[in-house]
Amino acid sequence: MNAHLHFRQRLGALVRRTRHYLNEVATVGPRDPYAGRFFYFGDGAALMAPQGVVYNERYLSIGDETLIGPNVCLTAGINGDQEMLTCPVVSIGKKCVIGRGSHIIGHWSITLGDEIQTGPYVYITDQNHTYDDPDQPIGWQTPHEAAVSIGSGSWIGTNAVILPGTVLGRNTVVAAGAVVRGTFPDHVVLGGVPARVLRHLDPVTGWQPGAGDA
Repeated sequence: MNAHLHFRQRLGALVRRTRHYLNEVATVGPRDPYAGRFFYFGDGAALMAPQGVVYNERYLSIGDETLIGPNVCLTAGINGDQEMLTCPVVSIGKKCVIGRGSHIIGHWSITLGDEIQTGPYVYITDQNHTYDDPDQPIGWQTPHEAAVSIGSGSWIGTNAVILPGTVLGRNTVVAAGAVVRGTFPDHVVLGGVPARVLRHLDPVTGWQPGAGDA
């Protein structure tokens, strides 16, 4: 075997083992001192490494046995020193799984129930830019905030966007890539841009297309 190739393979294996070990050590559990900075960090919960941007931890609540995947951004406000008007700003319930690379960006109130799972790269926020003044750059205008609530047992697909003011009922399915705003009942499947009800659960006939009487 070529000596250079052999060295590269050995070095590559060492790098992968080291990276795995470092990520394992850097994963935050409830007994780590850093977990004490959170409003609540539940028993059996984990904040996996490598972590994304995480700040204002005192306004963030992570429920028991909840798994926050790698590279997830989890924030309250715009910096770690900001005093918020509600507490917790972001509340994630028990036994949830937040997929890698997702962003949960709270300013007022984002509440996730229990046993919610998301795919990777989901974006959830309770604040959005405004464009009321046509003479001012949009980035300088005062944003609007509206609380977000996601019902227990729901599944949010890859690359879905949950916008301010959204209220999802229990056991809701959000299709990959959907952009969701509005209030929706329990047991529906949402998809599209903007999202609409694709299927609903009829108590007599089972799953049916469309919104029905929802």
